Amino acid sequence: MQPVLSVSDLRVSFRTTDGWTPIVHGLSFDVAAGSTLAMVGGSGSGKSVTALATMRLLPPARSRVTGEVKLNGRSLLDLPESAMCALRGNEIGMIFQEPMTSLNPTLRIGFQISEVLRRHRQMSAAQAQAESIRLLERVQ
Repeated sequence: MQPVLSVSDLRVSFRTTDGWTPIVHGLSFDVAAGSTLAMVGGSGSGKSVTALATMRLLPPARSRVTGEVKLNGRSLLDLPESAMCALRGNEIGMIFQEPMTSLNPTLRIGFQISEVLRRHRQMSAAQAQAESIRLLERVQ
């Protein structure tokens, strides 16, 4: 069975004043459907950088990501940014280490949920607002 997410020989470097500094050194893992992967390590070990690189959320001018990242068999590192934007929040997502930073406190939660629904489910503003209310009522 093909894994949902497959990362092979992931290498991440950041540009510094001294050149490129390697941070992640050849990491490989697979995540099967219905399974959970836990990354455990000390502060600065590369857990967050790995997740950000996998989702292509690192700044391209200051980072270099090589290796292979596949979502359902499709290579993510080769996709144009517009295609990645369509995938993020729809087919792949990440809950950041600090959950309080997951939502923007300057925007209403309904607006933030509606934004995702309008972008990925092609709902009108009214439909997205109604669905946001329904979802918030469901989780109380």
